[in-house]
Amino acid sequence: MDVDKDGSPSPIEFRLDPGSGVPTYLQLVQQVEQALRLGYLRQGDQLPRVKDVVAGLAINPNTVLKAYRELEHRGLVAGRRGLGTFVEGTLDRVGLREQAALQKSMLAWMRTAGEAGLDEAGMSALFTAALHELRQSREGRPDEEGGSGRAGVVA
Repeated sequence: MDVDKDGSPSPIEFRLDPGSGVPTYLQLVQQVEQALRLGYLRQGDQLPRVKDVVAGLAINPNTVLKAYRELEHRGLVAGRRGLGTFVEGTLDRVGLREQAALQKSMLAWMRTAGEAGLDEAGMSALFTAALHELRQSREGRPDEEGGSGRAGVVA
């Protein structure tokens, strides 16, 4: 676990998925955003120091700095000279009770999907396609094939 300047643990510990195809700096950005949405990070929390992230993940310091700059650009964090980078913004989040209920139903869906023969990559692809279809319907654009086939595939 990462430790803040004062010795207290940082509420977030970064992990990388080298096979995801997502640039490393963007993985860090996404993890901070996810932690904000889930309530693991709150305003005032300190992100891990750049040198700690570099040591823990064996990545270039410029990669971490790029991620922190992107988060700053999005209004989510701010650097304080000599102190570190702190959470200043928030993202919409669902209450803990609602999150627990949603997670329980999602786990049930995942078990059903696994029993149907889908692996993690298949579940992810199906979820992404459904999310794309939902986005299309919210924007008032009907899918070309009525919500099936290639309509949900993002190229």
